[in-house]
Amino acid sequence: MTSFFYISKMARESKNKNSVLQSEVSHRCSLLCLGRLNFHRHAMGEKVRLSHGGRLAEKTENTFKNGLVFSSRPVKVQERIRLRVERDSTNWEGALRVGFTTVPPSARSLPLPCLAIPNLTDKPGHWAVPVHESYCRAGSELEFWVSHGGSIYVAVNNRQRKRLTGVDLSQPLWAMIDIYGKTRSISLLGSKKTKLLCTRRSCPAPEPLTSPDAYSHFGSVPDVSDFRRDDCMSCLDMEIPADKACVVCMVKEARITLPCGHRCLCKHCDSRVCQEFGTCPLCRHKIRAPSVKERWFIEV
Repeated sequence: MTSFFYISKMARESKNKNSVLQSEVSHRCSLLCLGRLNFHRHAMGEKVRLSHGGRLAEKTENTFKNGLVFSSRPVKVQERIRLRVERDSTNWEGALRVGFTTVPPSARSLPLPCLAIPNLTDKPGHWAVPVHESYCRAGSELEFWVSHGGSIYVAVNNRQRKRLTGVDLSQPLWAMIDIYGKTRSISLLGSKKTKLLCTRRSCPAPEPLTSPDAYSHFGSVPDVSDFRRDDCMSCLDMEIPADKACVVCMVKEARITLPCGHRCLCKHCDSRVCQEFGTCPLCRHKIRAPSVKERWFIEV
């Protein structure tokens, strides 16, 4: 009788073990898998909330800042990271910023800086570029990656463009994303790396984010049909030179000269900077919102 119970127990344990092994095998990466790719669960901005297994990042308040997120693992050279903008806003100027860093997310002290540009890019080991807000409307998708030459590329609608050079490839790189300005929430759709005839992808394959919780903080999502592809593509040739762009949105021309002498803000950003910060973004000199008469003199 004792032998019978022992054999039965062994059979049950063997069955349970096989079930676990089968479960592990079903989720095990193949040789072509790049590994799981989510947002890092600890290193994120003060106003960011993660959900859907760490693939959806959304702001919890109506603000243009404090939206930093990082990849959960180092990414490879030529690994194209794909994002989708799930929600946008009309309250701010500027949009998503994407880039890379050699600083591990787990090594960062909290709270994180409120902006990727310039708070992090002014420090060694950080590279980021602004994405034009017309590419970042709700429903739009984009890819970004770093090349073997250390250049950051951004691709929208199968059109790619080199945006920045000089990324250090001698150390591991983590993806760095700033949910900035108009951008309210983004989803990480995975990544892929193609070499010759072989394409490697991240796992697991992402599922559509259909839960209404993804948008509960911000209302309904605008119709994707409102996204005008022609306008988006034409903006590739309309970007403002970096030395003349507003330092906040990095999209519109800086036409406002502050009392300290810095001409660094566009008309859309200067009032918000005065209200939220009260200092010049470059030198931290105290500023105030000018009157209508004063604005006539300082606007160029």
